[in-house]
Amino acid sequence: MTTTEDLTTSLRTILDKYDTSRDNLIPLLQEIQEHLDYLAPEAISMAAEHLDLSENDVYGVATFYAQFRFHPPGRHRIKICQGTACHVRGGGMVLDAISRKIGIVPGETTPDGNISLERVACFGSCALPPVMVVDDTVYGRMTPRKSEKLIEELE
Repeated sequence: MTTTEDLTTSLRTILDKYDTSRDNLIPLLQEIQEHLDYLAPEAISMAAEHLDLSENDVYGVATFYAQFRFHPPGRHRIKICQGTACHVRGGGMVLDAISRKIGIVPGETTPDGNISLERVACFGSCALPPVMVVDDTVYGRMTPRKSEKLIEELE
């Protein structure tokens, strides 16, 4: 478990790599997220102070980009492709089935912290639609039933 002091020290190490130019905001946030898996409120505050910006400015930029998360991801990360090929072959039904099964919508994590659900624009696996990625494993030609069975194995 990370203590507040550990968090502050690790964030300070990241911040010290960047000068105080506003142009460094996105790379700085990307590195913080890579380190923490999300943007903690403390990280937003420290980034704002380092770059002499308001926290609202930092949140404004971070919320514009879908790549940034503001909550820790679950132990298992499920991503459902919604690109054209996956959409046409039922990606929306797979996403709906999983969402109903675990009781969260894309962008959320189950209350027990076990599963995070994400909607992705395209994985580039258009020969296997609809595609679902669980952690780092790609599953192709998914159906709502196959995706539900896969979720049951995670729970």
